[in-house]
Amino acid sequence: MLRQLHEGVTAIFVTFVLRRLGWGWWVAVVEALRWDGSALSLLDQRVLPATTQWLAMRSWTDVVEAIATMVVRGAPAIGIAAAYGLALAEAAGDDLQVAGARLVAARPTAVNLAWAVRGALAAGPGGRRAFAEALHARDAAINRALGDAGAALLPEHPVVYHHCNTGALATGGWGTALGIVRSVVARGGRPKVWVGETRPWLQGARLTAWECAVEGIDATVLVDSAAASVLGGCDAVLVGCDRVARNGDVANKIGTLGLAILAKHFGVPFYVAMPWSTFDADTPDGSAIAIEQRPADEVVGWAGQRWAADAPVFNP
Repeated sequence: MLRQLHEGVTAIFVTFVLRRLGWGWWVAVVEALRWDGSALSLLDQRVLPATTQWLAMRSWTDVVEAIATMVVRGAPAIGIAAAYGLALAEAAGDDLQVAGARLVAARPTAVNLAWAVRGALAAGPGGRRAFAEALHARDAAINRALGDAGAALLPEHPVVYHHCNTGALATGGWGTALGIVRSVVARGGRPKVWVGETRPWLQGARLTAWECAVEGIDATVLVDSAAASVLGGCDAVLVGCDRVARNGDVANKIGTLGLAILAKHFGVPFYVAMPWSTFDADTPDGSAIAIEQRPADEVVGWAGQRWAADAPVFNP
């Protein structure tokens, strides 16, 4: 395993893993979280791809703020961050129940967050750090297995449509839906990825396209409303999820429902990549899932520039 420095305003380390498929090639795996045994750093995903900037989390309240403001995002990644947040709370001697409740409230839709907090609290005195470290490592391993299972469902050189960002930036490593694409590459395939921009935070255009560019994966960005123009030529639609209810209902990034309807219309397989931690047996169906309402300013403009008229905003 080699380390290569990727330049930006600040540095991000990109890990290169050499795989043998009868010939050598390189797969880059991007990190979203770093833990050095006592301190947590998060890659600020709000400023990618223009800037690669790591932010030090000095307390559990910093982690709450980072989750709420989308410094770190993606259901598995925010669960891991929350577990590390409780390790920081324990080290500081803070009230763990208060810290846990605040962490869960930061992003209520993603079940991984509450699941990770419950696990960390149950780990017992002195066990939160070990729990968070194990969760981080296990998530990367689970994602690789999930990616390999998903790749087996696709043609050798598939054309796929991908929504939002479900790669290493959203997880502990490898990724879920985008991890399937990585696994296709790992077996020698040459996937073509249509990357929906994913309004309003542009996770597809900013993050998924960046991950694909780093790894040399053929990816083309298109506006969300153009999906119907290309979906008929796809082999699959790949998405992740924030929560899956007991009956199989899926909650995911806004826009997923429209893609599912289009996929049905065109007869294209629609795959939801889900680690077990995203399954919520306590929620009977989708109607019981709390849907987060995001701030209006995410829709009416970007980076301090407003372009929308003065009107009410619906931003689930």
